[in-house]
Formats: sequence, C-alpha cells, structure tokens
Amino acid sequence: MSTDYSVLIDEQTWTFIERTNSFYPPDAVDLSIGEQRKVYDTMCRAFFAGYPEEVSSADRFIDAGGSKIPIRIYEKRGAKPEAICLYFHGGGFVVGGLDSHDDVCAEICDATGFQVVSVDYRLAPEHLHPAAFRDCLAAFEHMASTSSLPIVLCGDSAGGNLAAAVSHHIRRQDRAPIGQVLIYPGLGGATDQGSYLTHAEAPMLTTRDTLYYANVRGGGFNWSTDPRFAPLNDPDFSGLPDTIVISAECDPLSDDGRHYRDKILAAGGKAIWNNEPGLIHAYLRARHSVDRARSSFRRIVTAVHLLGLGRWPGQL
Repeated sequence: MSTDYSVLIDEQTWTFIERTNSFYPPDAVDLSIGEQRKVYDTMCRAFFAGYPEEVSSADRFIDAGGSKIPIRIYEKRGAKPEAICLYFHGGGFVVGGLDSHDDVCAEICDATGFQVVSVDYRLAPEHLHPAAFRDCLAAFEHMASTSSLPIVLCGDSAGGNLAAAVSHHIRRQDRAPIGQVLIYPGLGGATDQGSYLTHAEAPMLTTRDTLYYANVRGGGFNWSTDPRFAPLNDPDFSGLPDTIVISAECDPLSDDGRHYRDKILAAGGKAIWNNEPGLIHAYLRARHSVDRARSSFRRIVTAVHLLGLGRWPGQL
C-alpha cells in the first residue's frame, strides 16, 4: 500500500529527514550492531542542542541486585521539583543511551522544573528481553523508594514501550506512577494491518525495521504474549495511570498508540492519543528545526508537567 508522503510531509520535515539520512548508508538495518551504534551516536551528536542555561546534570549508578544501572539526573537551578520524570530513551532496544537523548531530557527539566532521571538500560542483542525491562523497573523502584515525589514515566519509541511495560507491571502497588507519556511508542501491535501496512515504507522507520528490532530484542523468540515485551497484548488494561500517547502520522507504529488509548478507555481509565499530522518517527530531534515538531514537543512537556502535578490535560 503506497502513501504519498510528498503531500503529507512538509518541506521543513523533509529537510530534517534528509539530514538524518545523510548519516546512514542505504540499508543501515543490515549493518552490524556495532556499526549501527557508531552511526547513531554520530548522528545524535550532530543534532545535540545543548542544555538550557539553568539546567545541569549528574551521572549516578543504581545498584540493582548486584548490577549497576547508569542514570543521569537533571535539575533546574532554583526550582523546587514537584515531581520526577523518569525517562527511557528510544533506539529500538539496540542503540542509544544517556547521551542520545541528553538535550531532550534537559529541556523537559527546564520546561517543567521537575527532576528528570534518564536510564541507561541494557541493550540487545548482548542483553535480550527482559533485561531492558528489568533495568527500567529497577530504576523506577529505586526512585520510588528514595523519593516521595510523584513519578511520571516518559519514553520515546522503544522507551515508550518500556514505560508502558513498567506501568502495567507495578500498577497495583502503593507507589505506582502518577502518569505516563508515551512518544511514538512501539507497543507490540499486529504488523500485518493498519498503519503497519499504510506506512510500511515511511521515512525514518519502516515496518521491516520494526520487525528487525523486535527479533533482535527477543533473540528470535516470539514474546508477543508477554506484556513486558508487548504491553498492547496485556489482557488487563485496568488500573493504569493517566496516559498521554503522542504518535507520528507517518509512522508504522501510529496505530499502536490509538489501540493502546482505546484499550485504556474501554477499561475505564483516562487516556489521550494525539497523532501528529505530517510528522515522522524520531521527530524529537527535529524540535528546533521543524515547526510541527516544536509544537508537538511543547505538548509533550505540557503533558509531563500536568500529569506530574496530578492534573488531567483534557486535550493537548
């Protein structure tokens, strides 16, 4: 099924796509894992926007059952944080780390005044599922046990998957998240229908890419019935925190966000799904160069801020 992206995607976004693609060979998904990480890290450095003036960060380690999980803590000078935003980065569970989303986290901290904590979870294929989930869960449990502040979970792409998986896992506990903001998340939807067909050849992420990353993460095993791997396939959607899902229209993952919202609403929860018109996967890095991405990022930080304060946006 072909989609006319020349109509859906504006000139600013095409410029961003072309700049991003300039770092990658034609079939980057066929590169070795080490080569993929090198290219991705180089690309992220090129887009790095620096920190807002009042924000600083410090690196720490969480001790989780004998293993140490690196985290980066962001704070805004003069602000008294009213909540914690626990952030899980994107990268297909294969690439990325504390540096890849460093400026994004700094800007969330600046816009909300919250303490932002970014988690350097273990990557596949060296560490297969459920390693990344366990690290993110351990990070949440550490923050919940060492601070009384409410916690908002936030993540993009693979990180959105991990945020949702943690929310599903600990929703019945006394110290559950107050909310979650999922940014173009992949949640384990059926890849033979909907947006996975309509946007199978979307710029920045194809359906083939999503299948590749799921296979690498799972070590070739079909984990689709495990909610820690595919939160969308959890049979129980009750008791989840207030949820904002923000997807990109031109992204095979967009229907995952829609279906996730619908399942929360059907279970009596509160959820909003924004499908950002004309935007593509990984547009967070375009927030300073693409007007649509800039507006969407404002909605994202507004969602984090309001949920952290215990307020419901109503709409974004």
